[in-house]
Amino acid sequence: MAAVFAQLASQLEGSGWLSRGRVRACATILLALEIAVFSFLVAGTHGWIVPLDKPSTTDFVSFYAAGSLADAGTPALAYDHAAHLAAEEAVVGRGIQYQYFNYPPTYQALFAPIAYLPYLVAFVFFEAATLLLYLAVARRILDDYSGTALLALSAFPIVWWNIGLGQNAFLTAALFGAGTLLIDRRPILAGLCFGALCYKPHFALLVPLALAAGGHWRAFAAAAAAAVGLILLSIGLLGGETWRAFIATASTSHSMYESGRILFAGFVSPFGASVAASYAVQAVFTVIAAATVAIVWRRRLSLPVRAAVLASATLVAIPLSLLYDLMLGAIAACWLLRGRDGAALAAWEKVALVVLYVAMIDTRNLAEQLSLPVNTMTALGLFAIAAHRAWREMEPSRLFQRRPPAAAPTR
Repeated sequence: MAAVFAQLASQLEGSGWLSRGRVRACATILLALEIAVFSFLVAGTHGWIVPLDKPSTTDFVSFYAAGSLADAGTPALAYDHAAHLAAEEAVVGRGIQYQYFNYPPTYQALFAPIAYLPYLVAFVFFEAATLLLYLAVARRILDDYSGTALLALSAFPIVWWNIGLGQNAFLTAALFGAGTLLIDRRPILAGLCFGALCYKPHFALLVPLALAAGGHWRAFAAAAAAAVGLILLSIGLLGGETWRAFIATASTSHSMYESGRILFAGFVSPFGASVAASYAVQAVFTVIAAATVAIVWRRRLSLPVRAAVLASATLVAIPLSLLYDLMLGAIAACWLLRGRDGAALAAWEKVALVVLYVAMIDTRNLAEQLSLPVNTMTALGLFAIAAHRAWREMEPSRLFQRRPPAAAPTR
C-alpha cells in the first residue's frame, strides 16, 4: 500500500496536478458552496425557513453574556451557571441550551466593551475582525498575497465551522502565527503575541519549552510579562473575586467534557468511550509532541520547520482541543507551504495536505459514519508531515547538537 501511495504521489507530482490555476478553481467552487450552505443554515437556525419551537444559539452567546455581566458590575457571576444562563437567555431568549464559560477573566475583560454593542453586531464584529487578522497573518506566513492564496485560506472548511459556532479560533491562530512569524526578527513582539494566549492558556503549553530550547530568552521574558500584565489588568478591572470564581469553576470543568455532551466527532483530543484510556493516550501524545518540539527548536532548524512543528505539535499535545481549534493546523500548513512554488514539499506531502484539507469539509459526519477520530487523525497527520520535514533538515548523527543561530529573514 505504501508503495502504491508513493507511486501515485510521484505521478501526481510529475503531472503538475497541484497548479495554481487548479487550486484557484477548486477553492472558488468550494467557497461558493460553503457560502450557500452556510446561508441556508443561518436561515434555518433563525426560523426564517420553518418556525422554531425555541431559540437557537452559538458559543458566542457565552462570551457576550460574560461581558454583559462584567458591564453590570457582577463579573464573577459569569462563573455561576444559573446566573450566566439567565444572562444568555436575556440576550437570545428562554429555552436555549446552556453554553458554559470556562475562560479566564482576561478573556471576559476583552468582551466587556464588546458587550456594549447589540448582540448580532458584536457577533459580526468579533468574527470579522479576528478573521481579517488571521488572514493577514496567514498570508504573511505564506509570503503569498495573491487572490489564489486568499481564496484557499477563506475556503478552508474550519473557517466556516468557527464562524458558525461563534468561536475564537481565528484569534488564537492569529496570535500563535504572529508569534512564530516574529520570533527571529522581533522577539519582544513575538513574546507579547504568545503571552496574549493566556486567555486560552493551554494553547501556549509548548511555547515556553520551544523558547527555552531555542534560547529565545527575550521572547520568553516578554511572553511571561505579557501574561502577568494581562492577568493584573483583569484583576484591576474585574476584581480578585472573579479570579477566585474562575479557579473554582475551572477545577470542575473537565466533567463537562467527559460527560458526552460534546460529540465524539467534535473532539481533536483523543476522547473516546473510556475517559481513563483517553487521558492515557493523551499523555503519550503530549510526551512525543513535547520531545519533538524540544529537539527541533534546540537544533535551530529553519523557521518554517520550527513553526510548523510547534503549531502542529500543540494540537497533538494539549489535553483539550475541539473541531474549530484546527484553525491552528492552518497555521502549521501555511508554514509547510511557505514559498510560492512549495518546492520544499515532497510529492507525498502535497498529496497528504490536500487529503487533510478535503477531509475537513464534513469532518463531523465523516467521523460519525466511519466511527473514526477523523479530527485526531488529521492533527496527527499534520504533525507527522511537520516532523518528517524536520527530520529531513537535520543530520541524524547530530540529532541533539545545537545549531548556530539561524540568520534572520531579509524581508
